Amino acid sequence: MSPSSLLILGATSDVGRAIAHEYAKNGFDIILTGRHLEEMEKSAKDLEIRHGIKAQALYFDALDSASHQAFYDSLDNKPTGVVSVIGLLGDQEKGFDDFNHAEQIITTNYTALVSILNIIANDFKARKSGFMIGVSSVAGERGRQSNFLYGSAKAGFTAYLSGLRNEMFKHNVHVLTVNPGFINTSMTEGMDLPKALTLQPEDVAKDIYNAQQKERNICYTGWYWRWIMLIIRTIPETIFKRLGL
Repeated sequence: MSPSSLLILGATSDVGRAIAHEYAKNGFDIILTGRHLEEMEKSAKDLEIRHGIKAQALYFDALDSASHQAFYDSLDNKPTGVVSVIGLLGDQEKGFDDFNHAEQIITTNYTALVSILNIIANDFKARKSGFMIGVSSVAGERGRQSNFLYGSAKAGFTAYLSGLRNEMFKHNVHVLTVNPGFINTSMTEGMDLPKALTLQPEDVAKDIYNAQQKERNICYTGWYWRWIMLIIRTIPETIFKRLGL
């Protein structure tokens, strides 16, 4: 790999693919990871042809935390940066009645990510260099009845990234928290999203790249979500619980 390489956790997601192209066109070699190896291998070839960089595809199961250390140790060349785009919106109603589904939502959006990112953080700490990007969500900033299982897991991930940022700062490692709003992806397909507030994956990827290059701590994408969430956070609980959000 080149001096600049990015490990993408969740590379088959729409946002993961967009991030791969954004970093590749800016000279980064790319390591795609996920469970759909054949799909990622095609993407890797496309990245190499289109952007003239090196790309590889590796199998990675985020839910199999016991395999995480061996997976990272197996990398011939350790990356200079990592981005986690792994996430599962899930079904709120199903999760409320079926804890197995609730546990899947929580594990995918939080505990599985802590497992692999802790491993990578220890490597970056020893090398005293690197950057880490975690894609969380504005849903983690206040619990809402429509998605509090997903939101609570994202809230935990956001808090984890905040603490990790403080820990890694003294080791010269930058940690970026990304809080996207609505994105037009396969995960949100069929949802009635407001067009004016919904971004394309390519827009999100550009925001992430620019924020990481400027070493920002938190990135809202689009920018207006910072102010929307400020309003939502300040609504008194006696009123908020009646809004049906």
